[in-house]
Amino acid sequence: MNTMRPERMVKLAVKNLGQYKLRAGLTMLGIIFGVCSVVAMLSVGEGANQEIQEKIQRMGSRNILIKSVKVPNEENNSGGTRNFIASYGLTYDDADDLARFVPNLEASIPIKRLRYDVQFKERKLQTDVVATVPAFIRVQNYRMVRGRFLSMADQSFGTPVCVIGTRLARMLFAGYDPIGQTLTIDRDAYTVVGIVGDIAQTEVAAAQNELWLEGENQSVYIPLRTYQQKRGDLFAQWSEGGSTFEKIELYELILSIDKQEHVVRAVDAVRRQLKKTHKKEDYSIVVPLELIRQARETRKLFNIVLGSIAAISLIVGGIGIMNIMLATVSERTREIGIRRALGATRIDIVLQFLMETLILSISGGVIGLVFGAVIPLVITATTSVKTVLTFPAFAVAFSVSVTVSVIFGIYPARRAALMDPIEALRHE
Repeated sequence: MNTMRPERMVKLAVKNLGQYKLRAGLTMLGIIFGVCSVVAMLSVGEGANQEIQEKIQRMGSRNILIKSVKVPNEENNSGGTRNFIASYGLTYDDADDLARFVPNLEASIPIKRLRYDVQFKERKLQTDVVATVPAFIRVQNYRMVRGRFLSMADQSFGTPVCVIGTRLARMLFAGYDPIGQTLTIDRDAYTVVGIVGDIAQTEVAAAQNELWLEGENQSVYIPLRTYQQKRGDLFAQWSEGGSTFEKIELYELILSIDKQEHVVRAVDAVRRQLKKTHKKEDYSIVVPLELIRQARETRKLFNIVLGSIAAISLIVGGIGIMNIMLATVSERTREIGIRRALGATRIDIVLQFLMETLILSISGGVIGLVFGAVIPLVITATTSVKTVLTFPAFAVAFSVSVTVSVIFGIYPARRAALMDPIEALRHE
């Protein structure tokens, strides 16, 4: 007797599974949950990974960030028992030295960053005020939404102008066009000359309404020279029984290197130079490129953990299929005996039960993929968690589930094929 044709085999498998719909449905649940959980977990993991990568990329993969750090025992008593001046961190000389000695340096961006009360008419809030130079916007890769950024003339003459972030414009100037308005920063007046957005925000030619003020940039940017003229480098803090003063020339320094492959060499030069001029390590160095590499390594580890969890869930589903198929073989012993007596070969019996296993696993896998695609969308819609569906997640989950199911279906199929036809016909 010839081997049964594939289409006939599929019809027979579907018919047999149709006789036990509830059992077939329960058998598929393991595969459905396994595939669904794999796709959902991978999408959440990919979303988290992309968020981290985006945040690091915003810092600039070619940039080196140096920040002033307060050392507790660095405080210098100026004479009184409760009054003192703490001087620490980066200096203007550091910026000049690094500009001279760091190789492949493209730009050096000095920054003073403090929190002040910002007011427009009766509206007032506290936010970051960033005193910097015109090249800041290019190095940070921000985009102007309206107006202009700080100019070289603003920096040279200490002009009292400011550029505000889109979110600040939305919160402080609701109902007004911010361009040309006067803003007070801790009682100092500044004229708003531009609105700057986030990294990916596109330029808008003219103000239409407030809907274009998207983005989360809430900072105010002023010329560094203007801040130096108005506030200097001393910062006073008042408390009961005395006052404290801090002298910080620069809060941050961003060094932009011409190419990524030169960043590591430049970091070594920065460390050497700062070690020469600072007795204590009152600064920290952040290299976004290293953070990106660490994030990628973390992602690999995360994927291994997710893969292990997925493998366990799919193996559990495969064991469920094997148990059900063993029970099916036991119940259909007499049927197997009749088929063997009519000329069916052992290969026919094996293929028959493998086909049923394959249909169960494919059906369960497809349903699992659908639920796996829906769950991340629900998570994103109901929470602020970012999820990203990727084709590899679907492909891996589906292919592994089918493979595992078929592997676990081989033993029941082989057991059915090895039955003695006479003994099978005697089975009650």
